[in-house]
This record gives sequence, structure tokens and C-alpha cells, in this order.
Amino acid sequence: MIELRWEGPFSWPNRINQGIDKPLSDSTASSKCGVYLWTVEYCGGYLIYAAGITRRPFEKRFREHTRAYLNGVYTVFDVPSLKTGVRKVIWDGFWFQKNCAAKKLEFDNRSEEISIATNELLSNYRVFVAPITPNPRLLERIEAAIMNTLYSTTGPTSTIPDRGMALAPRWPEEDPIRIRNSSPVLLHGLPEEFEA
Repeated sequence: MIELRWEGPFSWPNRINQGIDKPLSDSTASSKCGVYLWTVEYCGGYLIYAAGITRRPFEKRFREHTRAYLNGVYTVFDVPSLKTGVRKVIWDGFWFQKNCAAKKLEFDNRSEEISIATNELLSNYRVFVAPITPNPRLLERIEAAIMNTLYSTTGPTSTIPDRGMALAPRWPEEDPIRIRNSSPVLLHGLPEEFEA
């Protein structure tokens, strides 16, 4: 049994926060590695958009994510819709599509709109981190188990996360690992225990 002790909610590093006075960058957890969640406030808890892993410090990984957001790589949502559990995409990003000329032109033409929406999204994300020993295979299995658990639910916990992430779930020859979540708040769609 492995226990994930979720710390947070934190605001996105170096972002003006909306009611959260604990930026990840000011936390002792920022120098650690492990598993993280991107969430928004929703129905007395937090709705998970994505789980991720890092073998580098959280703060360094989040700087990379910030650059990717600002460069149009990631999906950008309408924040008021997201907070009601509705997936309303403002920019679908270059992530799943080739950076073709037409897509680049659209990004350039809509740069102000996309930039405003991106900054609003990053300011409204609530980050949770679970520092654990950076065993690459364990981290991959946990990330895949979290995302696949969310995909298998119903309602917003299933429809908000992106599909098509490069996940590496448990291989048939690997023994299952029980994961227990310990969180100070409700993380919608994430059970108290699951298998990785």
C-alpha cells in the first residue's frame, strides 16, 4: 500500500491567485518531486482536469507547463464553464495536432483572446501535489491509474480531462499496487483507494 498525501490547494506558481494565499512556489513541496493534479473549484471540492508526474522539482516542471500554456501547446478552457463542470474550449492547443501553418495563423490572429483566457485559467487552477520517491515506473503507473479512474467515472469528472495522454498503466506481468489517497479536501472522481 502506498499513500498519496495530497498537499494543497496551491495556486499556480507565479500567478495572481484568486482567493488562495498559498502559491506552490512558496511551499516546501515545490522542491520535491512526485504526482500532481490540476484542478478547479467545483461543488464543495475540486474537479480534476489532469494528473501529471515529475522526477524533477514540482516548481521546475510547472515552469515548463507555464511556457507550454503561453506558447499555445495546451488546451485552454473558459473558466466560468469549467467551474460548473462544462468543458468549453477556447483554444484546443497544438498538443494533439501538428503545428501546421493554418493552426499557427489562427493562434497568431487570436493571440490576445487566447492569452487573456490562458492567464485566467492559470490564475484559477488549484494545484495539489503528492511528493513521493521518484521511481519512474511507479510514477507512471500512478498517473495512468488516476487518469483511467477519472475516464471511467460519469459526468464532469470523466468529461473534463483530455483524452489521448501518453499513459503507461500497469503491465500484465507487474503486481498490482494499492494506492490510498489522503487529502484535506474533496477531490471529485478520485476514490479513497485505487489500484495502479
